[in-house]
Amino acid sequence: QVQLVESGGGLVQAGESLRLACAASTRSFSDYAMGWFRQPPGKEREFVAAISRRGGDTGYANSVKGRFTISRDNARNTLYLQMTSLKPEDTSVYVCAARRLYYSGTNYYTAVRDYDYWGQGTQVTVSS
Repeated sequence: QVQLVESGGGLVQAGESLRLACAASTRSFSDYAMGWFRQPPGKEREFVAAISRRGGDTGYANSVKGRFTISRDNARNTLYLQMTSLKPEDTSVYVCAARRLYYSGTNYYTAVRDYDYWGQGTQVTVSS
């Protein structure tokens, strides 16, 4: 079992940047592949970015590629999402997710159904 707590959300203007963090309550953080999702108002939860257990492999949604960067610090049990050039359409609740892995590998995962644990989310609002 792992608990995930997001932070770093807020209200910014278009073009500005934010960095989100997700703290994981586990001593084996490197056993988890991690991901960021978002859920715009009235819409389904959608994939944003994902990272493998060691951080060597990453994947992004086309809508954020080149603007967002996912990273992790396994020594600090923390996942990050650096967001730049924010747009009003990035407004959403951002949620981090974890998938326990029982093998050594470099996979990352992009589907909601792939993840076992979810945080509560942090609100990001981008004004035009």
